[in-house]
Amino acid sequence: MKRYIVFIVSFVLLYIVVQILSGWVLTAFYTPDLPLTNNNVSQEIGFGQTSIIPLLATLSIATLAYFMSQKIFVTSTK
Repeated sequence: MKRYIVFIVSFVLLYIVVQILSGWVLTAFYTPDLPLTNNNVSQEIGFGQTSIIPLLATLSIATLAYFMSQKIFVTSTK
């Protein structure tokens, strides 16, 4: 059980790091199309909806992968 907890905690930390880095890269390389704004610049900033469902789906897949790898790669103890 200890190996599973270490695996899931490290997986979540790596997931968060990848999400932050990908957001940073996408923001850094974003160039707005200025001619399309046509002086109708809104002062409001809209962010998308956030959901925990992708994280839960990823954690369940990681859990399934962990237990499958433990079942497939069982070492015999003699």
